[in-house]
Amino acid sequence: MKRIGFIALLPLAVSSSAQDYPSAKVPGVVIQHISAREKLYIGSPSICILPDGHYLASHEYFGPGRTGKSRAQIFSSADKGKTWQKIAEIDGQEWSQLFVYNGEAYIIGPETAGGDVVIRKSSDGGHTWTQPDTRQHGRLLEGKFHAAATPVLIYKKRIWKALEDLNGPGGQWGRGFRSFIISAPAGADLLDAGNWTVSNALGYDSTYLGGHFGGWLEGNAVAAPDGHVVTMLRTDYRVNGDEKAAIIDVDSTGKQISFTPATGFIDFPGGCKKFTVRYDPVSRQYWTISNYVPTAFKGGNPERTRNTAALMSSPDLKNWRVRGIVLYHPDVAKHGFQYLDFQFDDKDIIAVSRTAFDDADGGADNQHNANYLTFHRIRNFRHYKTPGPLKIPL
Repeated sequence: MKRIGFIALLPLAVSSSAQDYPSAKVPGVVIQHISAREKLYIGSPSICILPDGHYLASHEYFGPGRTGKSRAQIFSSADKGKTWQKIAEIDGQEWSQLFVYNGEAYIIGPETAGGDVVIRKSSDGGHTWTQPDTRQHGRLLEGKFHAAATPVLIYKKRIWKALEDLNGPGGQWGRGFRSFIISAPAGADLLDAGNWTVSNALGYDSTYLGGHFGGWLEGNAVAAPDGHVVTMLRTDYRVNGDEKAAIIDVDSTGKQISFTPATGFIDFPGGCKKFTVRYDPVSRQYWTISNYVPTAFKGGNPERTRNTAALMSSPDLKNWRVRGIVLYHPDVAKHGFQYLDFQFDDKDIIAVSRTAFDDADGGADNQHNANYLTFHRIRNFRHYKTPGPLKIPL
């Protein structure tokens, strides 16, 4: 794997906004901002492209200032991400992913943190959404569940989404997560729980990674090069800064998943944090934007080193190469570009980020507790290179 060095500037290929005092300094276009004084933080950025070319973006709030169920915020852009308007608020939608199927918008994820999995549909561009009031109308799974804004894969006449339950040992973060996948046949009513197949679940094993395995979460449903579906997961592994991801195999029916520890863990820069993986048929490469840790920041806690976002690609899901740095700030403690979700838009990638950055109120609490939802465009991504001179040679 080719590693890239440390860079001390923001990329020229990413859009900038200068709408007011806070956003004038924030990289990208500010979609939403909230002061850390509110004790509310931006979570789960998600983005999709509607058939008419409009972009939809979503997030929820987390933090001690939140009361009751989560409320997902829905934003729309009619001008390719240059400006955004809030168009809806959904009461009871957490850790969720937007996607488009048969010309209509959907959002899927837990109803609240550690709650039931629900799905909603919008037929008017995201302005109004169905209510998940029955199993025939959006209530997919009952129990304790976790998810993230990771891809809904439409592949081989099925719709796939990776999830986790919280039924592992003690139900604690990391070790409590058990990975599984749900799928439904193409053409089925996605709001009807009866149309979804649920796989077995795989969880924590203390013997993995020489005893340094802390759990897996936030899985991506991806079609592997040989044609079968896999779930690729963030992996809590923090030894010597060598981050890992895990790849779980899914059978063709969606009922059975399996994992081979000897080959299923791969080197993946940024794998200790959430990432999104999508396949581009033009380049025949898998792509991601990860929280890669430059050499200058090795030695700290890789799980909280989120000040760098790198564009990476792979021909086979297993061997990843850093193509360039997309976002960067030299401070780790209170700056982060994290949980990026993205879509391909012709020659560009469009992305949304949970961004912790400076504002008029003293900035974010820390790198994790983001105070912005920001939009970014990576132009001509298949040929992307980090702008400007590198501080450390490759």
